[in-house]
Amino acid sequence: MGEVYLPILILGILGAAFAIFAVSAPALIGPRRYNRARLDSYECGIDPTPQAMGGGKFPIKYYLTAMLFIIFDIEIVFLYPFAVAFDQLALFGLIEMVLFIVTLLVVYAYVWRRGGLEWD
Repeated sequence: MGEVYLPILILGILGAAFAIFAVSAPALIGPRRYNRARLDSYECGIDPTPQAMGGGKFPIKYYLTAMLFIIFDIEIVFLYPFAVAFDQLALFGLIEMVLFIVTLLVVYAYVWRRGGLEWD
């Protein structure tokens, strides 16, 4: 039974090693010459606008949009296995998937009614 999970374990170890390498490599091999212009914030070639000490505020719609994006990405992740195993799941799988999609549609309708999808 252990040899079945060995590829998953190897993939997890490779993913963690890559993540550690990607985070630590720039600090180890990158240049260490810092000056005022390099540490200043960059806004597409224009002079940066002054920010508050805490870093400034972003509208909450940015975060709501990000959360909606994550929710619908997770929905797709659950729909792929359902589509592959549809024949084996039979009526139980169909009912569960309908409940899942209805739950997400309720959330989508709530956000839509509250104006979360409008960009003013």
